Amino acid sequence: MKEIKAYVHRNRVADVIAALKASSAWNNRQNNRPHNLTLYVVKGSLTPQDDAERHYSIELGDEVVNEYKLELNCEDDQVDEFVQIITAAARTGQDSAGWVYVVDLLRAEPIR
Repeated sequence: MKEIKAYVHRNRVADVIAALKASSAWNNRQNNRPHNLTLYVVKGSLTPQDDAERHYSIELGDEVVNEYKLELNCEDDQVDEFVQIITAAARTGQDSAGWVYVVDLLRAEPIR
């Protein structure tokens, strides 16, 4: 199994989620395992798209951008499709519109 972590702009996150859920990889669940998609609001250093994204953090003493972190657990053979979907749906036209990371999961156990 793999975990995909993606950092995207707030105005692109809804399109990313919709594209993931419309994909064949999302709807073709292996071993009847549901995908685990988690979403967090985080403060990061993406280049702001407009003034509405600019925020000043008192704690950090610097400008930050409210962005979203998505975590998606999936089977190894689904990674390429999901990464392609995320990068396409999160695209803003900027040189640095976010990041996608893929890491190995050693073990995943459902809580029953």
